[in-house]
Amino acid sequence: MNLMGGPELSIVIPVFNEEAVLPALVERLRSFADRLTPLITEIILVDDHSADRSPELLKRACRQDPRFRYARLARNSGSHVAILAGLAQARGECAVFLAADLQDPPELILRMLDLWRAGNHVVWAVREQREGVSITDLFMANTFYRLLNLLGEVNLPPRGSDFALLDRKVVEALLKSTGSHPSIAGEIARLGFSSAQITYTKEKRAAGDSKWTLKKKLTAFADAFVSFSYAPLRAMSYLGMLFSLLGFSYALLVIVLRLMTRTPVQGWSSLIVVVLVLGGVQMMMLGILGEYLWRTLEAARQRPIYFLEDSSEVDAAADAQPQKVERRFGT
Repeated sequence: MNLMGGPELSIVIPVFNEEAVLPALVERLRSFADRLTPLITEIILVDDHSADRSPELLKRACRQDPRFRYARLARNSGSHVAILAGLAQARGECAVFLAADLQDPPELILRMLDLWRAGNHVVWAVREQREGVSITDLFMANTFYRLLNLLGEVNLPPRGSDFALLDRKVVEALLKSTGSHPSIAGEIARLGFSSAQITYTKEKRAAGDSKWTLKKKLTAFADAFVSFSYAPLRAMSYLGMLFSLLGFSYALLVIVLRLMTRTPVQGWSSLIVVVLVLGGVQMMMLGILGEYLWRTLEAARQRPIYFLEDSSEVDAAADAQPQKVERRFGT
């Protein structure tokens, strides 16, 4: 029971161009919140700077039901930043984040709450099966989490999770420690709080199309590895030592053959191949170093990772202001 009188559960949902699914989402959330009574619940809908009618639909939901709250980011920053923005607004003893496409059933929160009450600070909802996903996307997702667990310094559910419940302590720690390029699942795992898992089947999208493009997948992949793994830097060191050893060995061979046979060593074609290969490897190494340096620069600048352009809190404050009365004198 929340002794402060605030909500006990906060549900955070990032939204980006989801006007097709929002009516069904709002209705399902409203019905689910009714089932949670007498648990006090707030639902925070974070608009990641949508370009469709999503803001209008989200504001309408807030006007119709006081349990809904709304915030809009000043620019499109990605779902992970939107989740952090929602968690910063959350007031509950625990908070849940999930996608807006209804692939993650909100009803699963009931089981997550039971594990939270049992003393777990983090409850992961792990995707046991995924409906409506191509074999290629499934392979890429599974490979990503396996590589991150193998090479990174975090321990994530092997099949991945973008649906989780966090205790208030975890929310506060996450907001204090997250960097400029957040990867939510990795950031939570890095904190090390006690956790539990439940499995579920990720359903097909209720409506609309996925906004998870190949570019966003590659960006998330790079952000996660740079944030939680030094493996690329170690690989560069090992690769550099290997090529140096091969280069010195080849140079020694050339010298020995020249002294013993008195004939020049032929092989201009192989030499060009070696130069091109080494040049490509060096460029790749510079690119990896650039990724780390760029993120170091972003962290050093200490800029906020998002700004709110609009929120229901602003609207409520405006409504609470006393109305200006125009006074007229005379008869």
